[in-house]
Amino acid sequence: MSGDKTKSNLPSQANADQVSAFLAKVAATPAVISAGGRGRLLFAMDATASREPSWDQACHLQAEMFQATDGQGGLEVQLVFFRGFGECKSSPWVSTSGELVRRMTKVRCLGGRTQIGKILRHTIRETQARRVNALVFVGDSFEEEIDEVCDLAGELGVRGVPAFLFQEGNDSIATMAFRQIAKVTGGAHCNFNISSAQQLRDLLSAVAVFAAGGRAALEDYSVKTGGAAKQITNQMR
Repeated sequence: MSGDKTKSNLPSQANADQVSAFLAKVAATPAVISAGGRGRLLFAMDATASREPSWDQACHLQAEMFQATDGQGGLEVQLVFFRGFGECKSSPWVSTSGELVRRMTKVRCLGGRTQIGKILRHTIRETQARRVNALVFVGDSFEEEIDEVCDLAGELGVRGVPAFLFQEGNDSIATMAFRQIAKVTGGAHCNFNISSAQQLRDLLSAVAVFAAGGRAALEDYSVKTGGAAKQITNQMR
């Protein structure tokens, strides 16, 4: 979100029903594992000024995201972020939380407009070169042309890469856009509360497990971890 905008009030607590619905959508989405044996997750974040607190929080959650994929062959993650005036950068693909955190902690958030279209174009290029199993985007705002962005999202969906969008807060324009992007890619959208680290940790870990092992792996994970994921897999049965 642009630095001069005031952040809307965040929900006072996690929306358990919405998190459950999100995990159900993840569980129902098929995954194709890369030939190298590791799931490949493109982890994209809005690094504009309003996102700095959540960026710092996300840095501390990366270990859990990687640990959740133990037993499914592991995970490769590429960090992509945008900030400032037209700046959009990506890291090399990494396979440990330490490598990812080192790169994330070097980034400082800067005011600017959203560049989600660039994220989608980059994901398309990456999966053309080598299969990407899922895209995660974490942000709080949408300031682009929705038809152009959804056209890119549609191309990503045709290529079989679901986008999972985690929305911080409750901006109505972002909600509308994120839901449409998720729908056309075959992914899902969910709000989260910055004050609930556990909620964001659960969501990131669930998608990481999905990227590494698909639906069956997520169902096994839910049995081990319980919580919202287990409630959803029980309902699916």
